[in-house]
Amino acid sequence: MSDQLTLSAETRDRVGKGASRSLRREGRVPAVIYGNNEEPTPIHVNGRELMRLLMTGHFMNSVVMIDAGGSSIRTLPKDVAFDPVTDLPVHVDFLRIGEHSTVTVQVPVVFTDEEEAPGIKRGGVLNVVRHELELVVDAANIPDQVEVSLKGAEVGDSIHISAVTLPQGAQPAIEDRDFTIATIVAPSALKSSEGDTQTEVEGAGA
Repeated sequence: MSDQLTLSAETRDRVGKGASRSLRREGRVPAVIYGNNEEPTPIHVNGRELMRLLMTGHFMNSVVMIDAGGSSIRTLPKDVAFDPVTDLPVHVDFLRIGEHSTVTVQVPVVFTDEEEAPGIKRGGVLNVVRHELELVVDAANIPDQVEVSLKGAEVGDSIHISAVTLPQGAQPAIEDRDFTIATIVAPSALKSSEGDTQTEVEGAGA
């Protein structure tokens, strides 16, 4: 399960572009907490503290407890806007949630058992279609990752969501199709040589 993160914040009295620019000059990042049938709460957070959490690699699928105005608010990060030049965060949206709210998160996919995949042993290449899975889960049980086994996979095989054992209580957000997560494909060199051979055979037959 993803770690619960904490982030200190201060409420904002002023909103707008001018106020936001002023905050950023002071090393602060404007943000807003919304949802759960409550009025949006404008806040600002320390830029360095926010970057530290972003660098964990699982900020977007972790519960973040925000300490603001003397109270602790349970949230889930929903969007981070970055400056196109500096790549520093310039605004964050947080969704206010309950302890056991049902939330939709993007969870990284980790592939295992490559050594037990005959197709890869013979030179096949793992073609990852989805590096993350969009899952619907309890906010108290957000998984760090989803492991997808490649055991027995041959060249030409496709791994679909139906073949993946999801963490307990998790469901795919996409329910209307058995979507593909990865395929095992022949290496480009092999495909090219097979194509050349086919052309030569067809030429000889002509």
